[in-house]
Amino acid sequence: MVLSFDWLKQYINISESVEEIAQMLTNSGLEVENVTPFQLVEGGLEGLVIGEVLTCSKHPNADSLSITTVDIGDENPSQIVCGAPNVAVGQKVVVAKVGAKLYPKNHDSFLIKKSKIRGEESFGMICAEDEIGLGNSHDGIMILNTNLANGTPAATFFQLENDAIIEIGLTPNRADGASHIGVSRDLKAILNKTIQWPSVNDFKVNHTQAKINVTVQNSEACPRYSGLVIQNVQVGESPNWLKNRLKSIGLKSTNNIVDITNFVLHEMGQPLHAFDLKVVGEQIVVKNGLENVKFTTLDEKERTLLSSDLMICNAEKPMCIAGVFGGSESGVTEKTNAIFLESAYFNPNFIRKSSQKHGLKTDASFRYERGTDPNITVYALKRAALLIQEVAGGEIASEIIDIYPNPILNTTIQLQYSRLNKLIGAEIEKNTIKTILENLDIIIQSENEDVFIVEVPPYRVDVTREADILEEIIRIYGFNNFEERSIQAGFIASFTKPSKFEIKEKIAELLTSKGFSEIVTNSITNSNYFDKHQFLHKDRLVKILNYNSEDLDVLRTNMIFSSLEVLKSNINRRQKNLKMFDFGKVYSIKEGNYFEKEKLSIVLYGSQKHESWLGKEQKIAFVHAYSILTMILERLGINFTTTPMEEPKKFAYGLKILSLKGETIGRVGVLANGFLEQFTLEEDVYMLDLNWDVLVSNYNTKIKFQELSKFPMVRRDLSLVLDKSISFDQVK
Repeated sequence: MVLSFDWLKQYINISESVEEIAQMLTNSGLEVENVTPFQLVEGGLEGLVIGEVLTCSKHPNADSLSITTVDIGDENPSQIVCGAPNVAVGQKVVVAKVGAKLYPKNHDSFLIKKSKIRGEESFGMICAEDEIGLGNSHDGIMILNTNLANGTPAATFFQLENDAIIEIGLTPNRADGASHIGVSRDLKAILNKTIQWPSVNDFKVNHTQAKINVTVQNSEACPRYSGLVIQNVQVGESPNWLKNRLKSIGLKSTNNIVDITNFVLHEMGQPLHAFDLKVVGEQIVVKNGLENVKFTTLDEKERTLLSSDLMICNAEKPMCIAGVFGGSESGVTEKTNAIFLESAYFNPNFIRKSSQKHGLKTDASFRYERGTDPNITVYALKRAALLIQEVAGGEIASEIIDIYPNPILNTTIQLQYSRLNKLIGAEIEKNTIKTILENLDIIIQSENEDVFIVEVPPYRVDVTREADILEEIIRIYGFNNFEERSIQAGFIASFTKPSKFEIKEKIAELLTSKGFSEIVTNSITNSNYFDKHQFLHKDRLVKILNYNSEDLDVLRTNMIFSSLEVLKSNINRRQKNLKMFDFGKVYSIKEGNYFEKEKLSIVLYGSQKHESWLGKEQKIAFVHAYSILTMILERLGINFTTTPMEEPKKFAYGLKILSLKGETIGRVGVLANGFLEQFTLEEDVYMLDLNWDVLVSNYNTKIKFQELSKFPMVRRDLSLVLDKSISFDQVK
């Protein structure tokens, strides 16, 4: 997401520097990746001023040259030799002073120096538009119509201000930040200031001669559709202010109508589309189901439509892939004199699917597929219509059409002040919380001493639950505003069962203290891994419909391949002795039902004890893996039993671990040779595959205490002759 700092200041009063604003945005969750200076014209016209030609005479030694004296605001006029045929006395011109550097279009830059041209001294240069990078014309010097004083910087006349471009790494959940006003909303909350929304009070319908009927056949895909007709527009080049705004964020000017739709899109995040009214006729139908119909988009590529594609059609044929890309026949051209202007809210799921299937990524689809504001369509329509009238003339020739059968309501969330403070870990004043929420357009509907209910506007698609409100408060309040606190010593008492996350941290600390490294692996994996192992039930894989890589096309059903990938990567980098653990989720589908489980995967490979002068290398053995298992279960207070594992295709040998209730806690053993061969591993891989959900549910917080013995320890050494079928659990 690219923003112009100067453009941003049109909506909110900012006295801070761009660097300070960038830091504020990053701290609040809109991470600024880069801030770069921007000049509409290279060099910023530095050293160029407004001058007035006082005298002009022929050069004595060259018929094509003139000798002029020009008032450039200095004490004495400057003599300048000029080769332009249109130079004359009384003209206001652009003068490059001695020392200025020019950046001509399509040529190398050069420095203006005091020089002699055919024997006559010249102290500067009277410029043509291509010589200073403002255009392509070289027919003569630029003649200005201005009353500005001589010596005024040329940048002032051309309204060229230095700007800064802010690049934000927008996360998919923050669609509300995909515009200048969207970012201003966050700054409003951070700075506790107000936003100056553009006024649409001057909007009025000139007449209603244009008759157009709009039908929305699929209100699920298009919950709201707004539009109006503008007649007698003059399609042409955009004014400089509009071209400059778009240029600052990397967009090229197309024509004044299309440029306004792009301007409003980046101003407030609402995509718009302008149709040539001649193509529209008197009927617009919003529908899908046009499977296998051929449709040519604006890029002149023919595409085959899918039944799921939502299309904007006239009475006969499709004109636009809704929310994604327009058609080649319905767009605005220099011959267009009337338009139908569309402003709609589309269901993100439909737009995302069409964009993905057709490989079309546009500024409109970027916003629609993440979720726009359904309450802003009419306001954006009025804003764009007023701007179009300003730059292209025209009359509003219809009432605003607004089809919105089922309004999207605010999200209602109930919270507790005490719970917020507990989750945050610090107490924030109630009034501060209220101010933050109100500045974020989150309405406090009702409250009592502890409980309050809020309404979240639908443009905040990422705020749907209590935890999201908590996040909003923290990110605006500022992580850096929380005081550091010393850790208090614990004491023996009766406590409630810790949360799942606290238990996870307890085990993670235990494992890291024993030399294990935590790894974080992707839940998405390669379906080809399962081809060699039919017993892994490839038919139970959850397939990803819109995967970006053939190597990542399914959700994993186990942790084996993820762990082996990390193991192999480390071995390839000559790390031969590895102990790793990973908390992750696995997924499966069976008989149409989807399942999700959380796992703890532990892998041991190589040597337990390195070779040194104190002794020989000691390879990892099953007993080491089993000792890790007992250590974890003891820490969790879980009693367990084991039984020999009968899964030779998955584990060469090992044990199945059961709780006293008979639940399967997991397995510990040596992975089968099939996996080792698949990843070209030379030594045994010991793995603990534990069901984390079962471990958490069996967590025992009871503390057993036994009085210290009054007698010295007695050590016994037992030698037993046992049958091979006897397990250690039985002996124990």
